[in-house]
Amino acid sequence: MADEKDSKAGKAGKPTLTPEQEAEAAAKKAARADAKAKGGKGKGASAAAKEVAQERVKRAQPARLRVIYDKEIKQKLQQELGLANPMQVPRLTKITINMGIGEAVTNPKLLDSAVDELSAITGQRPVVTKAKKSIAVFKLRAGQKIGVMVTLRKDHMYEFLDRLVNFALPRVRDFKGVSPKAFDGRGNYTLGVREEIIFPEINFERLDKAKGMNITFNTTAANDDQSRALLRHFGMPFRT
Repeated sequence: MADEKDSKAGKAGKPTLTPEQEAEAAAKKAARADAKAKGGKGKGASAAAKEVAQERVKRAQPARLRVIYDKEIKQKLQQELGLANPMQVPRLTKITINMGIGEAVTNPKLLDSAVDELSAITGQRPVVTKAKKSIAVFKLRAGQKIGVMVTLRKDHMYEFLDRLVNFALPRVRDFKGVSPKAFDGRGNYTLGVREEIIFPEINFERLDKAKGMNITFNTTAANDDQSRALLRHFGMPFRT
């Protein structure tokens, strides 16, 4: 019987192992299987966490102002502006928030706080903007980081506009309305904010330095009058 086993092992081309070597090989195999199981479990956990995160941001219904625009504002604007085609009714395409930080030239840490604050305000991660030209008077070099910017579209855009009109602007001290003349002649409107503390998402106690921002509303309006009417129906408090 032993001769038959030896002949079979020789035919297979595999050397015979001692009991100690077999035990060691079995231990290594068990360790590899355990490591593979743990790795698979970790991947499954990360996938589950990603699925939960996606479930949290999944929207059950459109933004409030978007629904109001589709059901009410669109029809009112068509009658008010005398437009025959509903596709000619002006609409909001995007909102761009730009926060310039000149002091970031000497204190780069201000950019980190600006990114965190703008992320809290808009709910979207901003991008860092860089200087296009070198200006020796301001000790500025081309390509140096000097600000942050974020562009909002669709539901994020309508939600930001809703919070801006109903929560942020009423918190401005001695507020008398926004300027009705800050249009560019092509239906776009830019609003300047001196301090970001008007937004309730900003914690005043953790604020290192007050930072202003420019908020630009891009529309499909043919002229400034149509854009002004659109923003007024959204609740923008223009100064009279």
